[in-house]
Amino acid sequence: MTERTVMAVPVTAVQLAPMVRDAITRLNRRVRQTRPVGDLTATQLNALTSLELAGALTPRELAEVERVQPPTMTKIIGKLEERGLVQRSPHPTDGRQVILAATEAGRAVLAQFERARDEWLASRLAELRPEERDTLQRAAEILRKLARA
Repeated sequence: MTERTVMAVPVTAVQLAPMVRDAITRLNRRVRQTRPVGDLTATQLNALTSLELAGALTPRELAEVERVQPPTMTKIIGKLEERGLVQRSPHPTDGRQVILAATEAGRAVLAQFERARDEWLASRLAELRPEERDTLQRAAEILRKLARA
C-alpha cells in the first residue's frame, strides 16, 4: 500500500468545525470503549469521574452534572456504594442532605480505566509516523486552547 501526499486545501472555520467535531467525537467514543473488563457501566463510570473531578457533590448536583433525573442518579449511586466506590457524608450546612465523594477504591478504579485508555491510545499513536505525532501534539495544544476559551 502506498501513501499519497494530499495537499491541504484551506477551509473556512465553518467548514472545519464539523470535521473537527466529528473527529473528536469518534475518537472519544473509541477511547471510552476501551476499558478493563468489569461490570461498571459507562454511566456509573461517568458519575464516579464527575465526583472525582468535583471533589464532592450532593446527589442532586451529581444528577445535574450528569444530566439525568434524580431517581436515576439514586440507582447509580446505590450501585457505586455497593461496590465501595462512593461514600456518603453529612452535608456541612444542611442536615437533610448528604455529600458524595469517590472512595480510595473508586479512585483506584478510575486510575485503572485511565491506564487502559492511555495504553490503547499510545499503541495507536505509536503506529503513526513521527511527523504525524508532531502534528497531533500541536493539534492537542490548539484543542486545549479552544476548550479554555
